[in-house]
Amino acid sequence: MENFRKVRTSEEEIPLPFPDLPPDVVEMKVKEGSKIRNLMNFAMAQMELKGRRQIVFSGCGRAVTKTITCVEIMKRKLGGLHQITKVRYKTVLEVWENQDPPPDSPAQNLTVHKNVPSICILLSRDPLDPNQTGYQPPEPRHEAEDTSRSSAKGLKRPLPPPCEELPKKLQVQVSDSPRGSGTTAGQLDH
Repeated sequence: MENFRKVRTSEEEIPLPFPDLPPDVVEMKVKEGSKIRNLMNFAMAQMELKGRRQIVFSGCGRAVTKTITCVEIMKRKLGGLHQITKVRYKTVLEVWENQDPPPDSPAQNLTVHKNVPSICILLSRDPLDPNQTGYQPPEPRHEAEDTSRSSAKGLKRPLPPPCEELPKKLQVQVSDSPRGSGTTAGQLDH
């Protein structure tokens, strides 16, 4: 394959695996190179400003983890969203062109069919059928949580108060001399 270079990639188009979706549902097609910030800005605008009730995130191959990340961010920001997740395989066609064709012969192309994992996640403000495979109910809201004590780094629980001083048994003295004429590092005082 060292003489070949990829010239084209295409995915098979398969319908969304969710029955009874409105025809104008927004599908966020997440690609490997998509920026999460751009995806989330558009998706949040659709749900908050345009008042959409449902949105679908889909991705395949290396974009699966990015798709899941977008869904988790959306659930955390909006809250109260019902979710149905469907996992399947999608066929991707890659066309490779020979860079060094034999003299006096046409360029050779090689077509590769790959089956790659794919994920589709439906998020809905309206309740969904809880008996459907892949259903997740909304996470309960914790409005009584005191967030004033947690830091901006997202700690869920408050830090314990700082220790004033370590007990004498745990204090370590280090000598000033390189050879160690006094107490050496690691010795404990009693």
